[in-house]
Amino acid sequence: MSPVATYIVETLVTLMGVVALAVLLLYGGRRLGVGRPSGPLELVGRLPLDARRAVYLVRVGRLVYVVGASEGGLTRLGELDADAVPAADAGAPASRFAHILAKMAGKDRDDPAPPGPPAGTAGHA
Repeated sequence: MSPVATYIVETLVTLMGVVALAVLLLYGGRRLGVGRPSGPLELVGRLPLDARRAVYLVRVGRLVYVVGASEGGLTRLGELDADAVPAADAGAPASRFAHILAKMAGKDRDDPAPPGPPAGTAGHA
């Protein structure tokens, strides 16, 4: 075999070894729970504003923090009691998030349930 062919074969075998090792490490890490959330911190909701900005709801114990994220970093925008935030399965995520932000802004204080879909839109595509 020529030196060039030997070099190509060695390079491909090394590359396949590195890829196999990466797959093995990622699979093992997932099985061990690396990267899973732990503790009293829970992401309740996310509202993307544009490509680089978003608003997050983060539950820490009995409080829910409203956090703004942008290219400038994270900023705490406010906080709510965990009881004021509806359960995860109540309503559509976008309408639930909008309801929580409206509650924070001082609007909609009398209506404890998140708004549902507009009347007459059921069954329409």
